[in-house]
Amino acid sequence: MAAPDCPTNSKKHFLANALQPSVVHTRTKVVELIGNDTASLVIRAQRGDRNSFATLTRTYLRAAYSVALSILGRPSDAEDIAQDALLLAFERLDSCREPERFVGWLLQIVRNQARNALASRRLRDVSAEATSEEPCSELPPPDSSTYRSQLLLALSKLTSIRQEVVLLHDLEGWTHPEIAGALQISELTSRQHLFLARRELREQLDGKIVEVEHA
Repeated sequence: MAAPDCPTNSKKHFLANALQPSVVHTRTKVVELIGNDTASLVIRAQRGDRNSFATLTRTYLRAAYSVALSILGRPSDAEDIAQDALLLAFERLDSCREPERFVGWLLQIVRNQARNALASRRLRDVSAEATSEEPCSELPPPDSSTYRSQLLLALSKLTSIRQEVVLLHDLEGWTHPEIAGALQISELTSRQHLFLARRELREQLDGKIVEVEHA
């Protein structure tokens, strides 16, 4: 099976079309594309059906964004990486050997891209600190509200798996079976991570939060 073949510029144009209107800020029901439905779309996309990959993109972009945010901590960076990772997934789609596990495969690409971006950002920050006396704060972006800033900082102190679980559950509305399938953990483990993540967030935010709001 071969993924759709086209020049890089055409791929970027295709991805841009798939993401119009911007769906990074729009919730999508994932339950409709779990299991066999997702696998069928992946198989059709591998055979050259761009509409199928566009559907996968619209469905899983916010999950990609949440995972990227859990690593990068900056919403604007997470949005860029989510889209870059989807473009990379489109280019490498023929390497997805188990279509029914597409979500886990995609999110691993997101993690790798986000970690690379974080490493590059830290190098830039070190360079900036060497030429400036002002402290370089990794979180939050300067235009964030106080609460949003506190929330992002609190999220950054969670373990990576707890960040992903709480963002997918509370921000994206995923169920524990969906999270378990995507992160390759048990439903019980997903529930435990969510419970512990919320407790840690409450402690850090003086009990002001029960569920994660849009970050």
